[in-house]
Amino acid sequence: MTDSNPAPEKNTPPPDESVWSYRGYHLRSSEFTTAMVHFYRAEIQRSNTWRMRLDNTTNWAVITTSAAVSFALSSPQNHYGVIILNSLLVTIFLWIEARRYRYYELWSLRTRLMETDFFAAMLVPPFTPHPEWAENLAESLLTPEFPISMWEAFGRRFRRNYFWIFMVLNAAWAFKIYLHPTPALTWADFVSRVSIGSISGEVMITLGLVFNSLLILAGILTAGLTQASGEVLPKFEGMPVFRGLWRSMEVHEEHNHHPEKTETSSPRRRRQQLLAIIITTKPREVADQIIKEMRRGATSLHGQGMYSNTEREVLLVALTVTETAHLKALVQAQDSGAFVIVMPAQEVLGRGFKPLKM
Repeated sequence: MTDSNPAPEKNTPPPDESVWSYRGYHLRSSEFTTAMVHFYRAEIQRSNTWRMRLDNTTNWAVITTSAAVSFALSSPQNHYGVIILNSLLVTIFLWIEARRYRYYELWSLRTRLMETDFFAAMLVPPFTPHPEWAENLAESLLTPEFPISMWEAFGRRFRRNYFWIFMVLNAAWAFKIYLHPTPALTWADFVSRVSIGSISGEVMITLGLVFNSLLILAGILTAGLTQASGEVLPKFEGMPVFRGLWRSMEVHEEHNHHPEKTETSSPRRRRQQLLAIIITTKPREVADQIIKEMRRGATSLHGQGMYSNTEREVLLVALTVTETAHLKALVQAQDSGAFVIVMPAQEVLGRGFKPLKM
């Protein structure tokens, strides 16, 4: 008697059509491309959501600035303190927007990786994705990190939007002090109007200059720190004076080792590199599987266990963070009693990693 509802057969495409398998199901290259398209659409949607949140914060700053300036200039009374309070509020908005901008850059970096190293590579010879794009994308998914620092995000948003908002506030403050209740005819009269309570006008002007100077300094010093390119912007943002400053502050190793790299290079962060130490009684079997399945090299060292007083072989394998799970599975399949140590490596140079160049 046959089963009226037989279990569905698992798709088993030819080996050359399979990308990877999961619980017996094989993923074809067409299915892989479809999955990447859906993933790309999801990341685009997420980056657009955070982009809208950035615009909302800027709108808050513009609306509060408009309200504060209108209230201060509409009355002949000495209400310029509302402009000072609004300046502090706009600074808080700027800090909130910088924090949101870091999230926006994270999602945008992933979409840019797919655009530059996957989709764009399909259009030009040799029609193959960049060899490291999948590794970089997988590392961003497994261990997400902000591709841009808080200070760089703060400085970038200040240069792009908030510089002009603060200029409007400063101009409104100066006009308010000069015009009301009557036009100030002398500098001494102007300074006397700036005072608030027991704080003299000279101190208030000094605090204002220091506050605005710190904002401008943050915008200048972070002008060249282009750690991510999720947003389409020129590296020096139209201000040639920052070119020399950026070159003097450059800290990226990619530029130090590859001076020919252009400003339009695709966004990539340095892959997290690891060193695995494997102590096993089956070094040949384990090494063969690592070479065959992972396409990584292995170096064998002779050691002796001081506790058991037995001789063992020690394998050294350099790998990246996304390959650790595969390595553990291979070692466990060959020698379940093996001892594995995975530690971070400061730098790995050579084939399969960063080129060994001076």
